[in-house]
Amino acid sequence: MFADSAGMSDTDLLAKALIISAVWRSKLWASTLASLDTHVRAGPFKGMNYVVKSAEGALLPRLQGIYERELHPDLERFAREGLEAVIDIGCAEGYYAVGLARMMPNVTVYAHDIDETSRRRCGLLAQENGVADRVIVAGEFRGEDFERFTERRTLVFIDAEGFEDDLLDPGRFPALRALSIIVETHPMARPGVTERLIERFSASHVVSRLDPALHAAEVDPRLAGSSHLDLMLAAWEWRAGPTPWLVMRPRTWDAGIGN
Repeated sequence: MFADSAGMSDTDLLAKALIISAVWRSKLWASTLASLDTHVRAGPFKGMNYVVKSAEGALLPRLQGIYERELHPDLERFAREGLEAVIDIGCAEGYYAVGLARMMPNVTVYAHDIDETSRRRCGLLAQENGVADRVIVAGEFRGEDFERFTERRTLVFIDAEGFEDDLLDPGRFPALRALSIIVETHPMARPGVTERLIERFSASHVVSRLDPALHAAEVDPRLAGSSHLDLMLAAWEWRAGPTPWLVMRPRTWDAGIGN
């Protein structure tokens, strides 16, 4: 049934078959919706023309505008606070880089990814959405580079599959103490990383933890009349395990000091 199924129990085989079937069904719905309209339907990135393939993860919740909804209130709050720059580390195809550039018209987004295909797609997405002049696409971002942003009101947005443990270290890179940060942590790749980051930033930042969960949502009308399984798949983000987010704001920002 599967090329790598040798030694797997029947229970594990059934679980794997379920995941493969669910991914197939999710992709089918995404393809159906994209064939009708490639624009994001709702949420803070509503109207973004999502014409590229997602580098990883589910396209279906992205198209509906319900992807990672736990972040939406914080993104909207930052959009009201006069940011000048966003550093998107692990930008992939540009969902956040381009979405935030559209959402915050006075911001320059510095989008970084080590994967060449992702960088190319991010550039195409920025061009399609009219923000290519404010989305600067580049390769690897190094901790020393944070220093260049301390004179601007800057948000760091990072989804780097565990590399956050190496990069987000204010002991090594003190400039981080002046920057706001939204980070997806990956404890499956780096056990204990969520707690380590909270400890590292608790003195300089107000830290909030957001745990992703499935919630009731307004789905596309074409899905609304479908089965309960399809309604669940509409919001499924293909996560194999917990990936808590941390939203970390410098205490000086809330006090109206510094940046």
